[in-house]
Amino acid sequence: MPTIALNRQARHNFEILETYEAGIVLKGYEVKAIKTGLVNLKGSYISLKKDEETKELAPYLVKAHVGRYKPAGDIEDYSAERDRKLLLTRKEIGYLLGKSQEAGLTLVPLKLYTKHSFIKLEIGLVRGKKQYDKREDIKKRELDRRFRALKKEKFRY
Repeated sequence: MPTIALNRQARHNFEILETYEAGIVLKGYEVKAIKTGLVNLKGSYISLKKDEETKELAPYLVKAHVGRYKPAGDIEDYSAERDRKLLLTRKEIGYLLGKSQEAGLTLVPLKLYTKHSFIKLEIGLVRGKKQYDKREDIKKRELDRRFRALKKEKFRY
């Protein structure tokens, strides 16, 4: 599962409670652009909207930037940040709908990757972190980094 894009900001700003794997409805040139790495998940989120075809609630990836794939030529109606429908089971959609309506919980894209020849999106049910939680995580990361450096130095001799 080669990772194409990560949402590092989400892992820093939110506490991840649950993760789900979803497919994405894309156009051919968007697939090519994503596989070449012309994608950015920073600032994107998941929204539950009514689908125009089925008239049911469906999850959409909002504000994810997919750059223009140059070899595809000039595409007139191209929008880099259009809403893209996510593919989940009805049971998952119902569960996420209920959970996302709870206070303080939201849906955020975490990682975009390929699985076989398909492009998948890992979405997370998250709760926002407080400022002191973020500082605590930074301290833990720094201590772990120092510990690994000391351990590495010890084994050199």
